[in-house]
Amino acid sequence: MTFPSFSSLVRDLQTFGNYNNFSTMVTTAVHKSQQQQQSPVLIVGNYCHDVLIQNNAVKAVSLGGAASFISNVFNGMSISGNLVSKVGGDFKYPVSYTPIVIPTSKTTVFHAYFDLGLHGKGHQDRILKRVCACDPIRPSDLPDTRSNYGMAVGVGGEILPETLERMIEICDVVFVDIQALIRVFDSVDGTVKLAKLVETGFYPLLPRIGVLKASSEEAVFMDVEEVRRWCCVVVTNGKHGCKVYWKDGELGISPFLANQEDPTGAGDSFFGGFVAGLAQGLAVPDAALLGNLFGSLSVEQIGLPKLNTRLLQRVNDEVQKRKMQCLLYERSDDELKFLRPERHEQFHALLAAEKLITPFSIEEHQWNSPSSTKETAVPQFTKQPKLLANPMYEEPVQRVE
Repeated sequence: MTFPSFSSLVRDLQTFGNYNNFSTMVTTAVHKSQQQQQSPVLIVGNYCHDVLIQNNAVKAVSLGGAASFISNVFNGMSISGNLVSKVGGDFKYPVSYTPIVIPTSKTTVFHAYFDLGLHGKGHQDRILKRVCACDPIRPSDLPDTRSNYGMAVGVGGEILPETLERMIEICDVVFVDIQALIRVFDSVDGTVKLAKLVETGFYPLLPRIGVLKASSEEAVFMDVEEVRRWCCVVVTNGKHGCKVYWKDGELGISPFLANQEDPTGAGDSFFGGFVAGLAQGLAVPDAALLGNLFGSLSVEQIGLPKLNTRLLQRVNDEVQKRKMQCLLYERSDDELKFLRPERHEQFHALLAAEKLITPFSIEEHQWNSPSSTKETAVPQFTKQPKLLANPMYEEPVQRVE
């Protein structure tokens, strides 16, 4: 089969808003990665230090940033790539991908205040404050090599419009988390608020990205009907699964049952699973289903989930089987249908069964007490260590008036 050039697909997407072609875009990116020496995925976003405060007392400190949850999923799914992240000389944790250390700066720090704690409904009363910000990630910080997929997943305002534009230039498809675009910070105490997407400097770039991901609460800060004309929009909705929007339609993707312990990083884990599915060759609806699976796994443990290796192997096996099935669903005009492929529900049932058979082991919680990290420096290592927890919730914060 002859695959169309990626540049022609991008032109189709920008000019005609044809999101059937988006499926072809990601399929072509997979095909190119098998033929050319380029990185599968480029993740861009700073690591952070997160501090969880309850009843005016520090309950936990941990590694933060969407990059930690996405890396966790990619490691489990054997997805390789690069990560660009900046930290200060005070950075405390070993991580899977070595960040850029800025000796003259401090690592981004968030304080998350909760009234009722992790096991109640208190996350809805959260107040999130950025008390320290590391340097932004600039275009010159990005690698010169091309990547199949780019993920703009900043949490502290570190991604600039010009940085996202550079990602668009060096990546075949760019996936963007809306929190990287609409978070703003009070000039006095750093309280996190959300701005309307149309009022940001990122808005003109939307026709050039592949996917914009938002939670259902964040989605109110954009006009979904307008944005879906330019790019694919994926809106996550917790226990209700997610919905995929494109110019000519929308599709709900079923959730997975989960015993929620902590919703921290569920959207980040979803995003990692979604892109991992696309990188493995799944159709968009099936990749979103994989994202829902990892989101459900994330909420069942406190902090960054410890992935069960047997479950990961079973999931990988099912993904490879599904990939082969999807080859049968290609249209005669060399496009892949954007709509739900055949046996999608069966794929959901198989993944749900594997999750039930091999649940997560939660013998070891990964929270750090404040005293456990006082003297920790950035270590040198050769193997990828286990990442630590992130107490930052995805739920919406205060709106900019």
